[in-house]
Amino acid sequence: VAHELRTPLHILQGNLEGLQDGIYQPSPEHIQAMLEETQMLARLVDDLQILSLAETGQLPLHFEKVDLIELIADVSTSFSGPIDAAEIDFQVEIEGSAADLTITGDVERLDQVLSNLLGNALRHTPPGGSILLKAAATLDAVLILVRDTGEGISSEDLPYIFDRFWRGDKSRQKLKGAGSGLGLAISRQFVLAHGGRISVESQLGVGTAFNITIPKDYRP
Repeated sequence: VAHELRTPLHILQGNLEGLQDGIYQPSPEHIQAMLEETQMLARLVDDLQILSLAETGQLPLHFEKVDLIELIADVSTSFSGPIDAAEIDFQVEIEGSAADLTITGDVERLDQVLSNLLGNALRHTPPGGSILLKAAATLDAVLILVRDTGEGISSEDLPYIFDRFWRGDKSRQKLKGAGSGLGLAISRQFVLAHGGRISVESQLGVGTAFNITIPKDYRP
């Protein structure tokens, strides 16, 4: 945590000291750069709080009947524009009726899980690639698949992707479009909070597939 907080704080401190010493002028560009650093810090702190609450079982969850077909439609609509702009083929597959794919869960947290996974797929899939979002039903559970044809994850990194701050980047450099490094850790905790499981399969240069299983009638 200290490592992740240190970089934006040093950037902010350096910019503010430069303004104070007259090295920089308070231009819109410098103000915007500092604002972006504060926004990143705010996201990091918010994500850390959410993750800590989820890990200790203290995160408030509102369980209700969730139509997974409707949820997937909403998430797909949110990502269709950016995915089209990235020239990536986006497919949605539904196997089962609305009744088959209705579960008991917190719709906002499930939305965040799917958004995290699709966001990762979008960042790591090059133009001309494809992303698949699929939902299917079994007798007592629903299965969700998010699969991409992106850069993939090495076998050395694969055991650690649900750890805090994992980005597949040993230098942990701040990259354009990179998140806090907590998205997958948070997603895993949200799935566990629904009595579910999440796993991943990946191959470098081929792509990555996240598989989620959530029981239909989980009672926390």
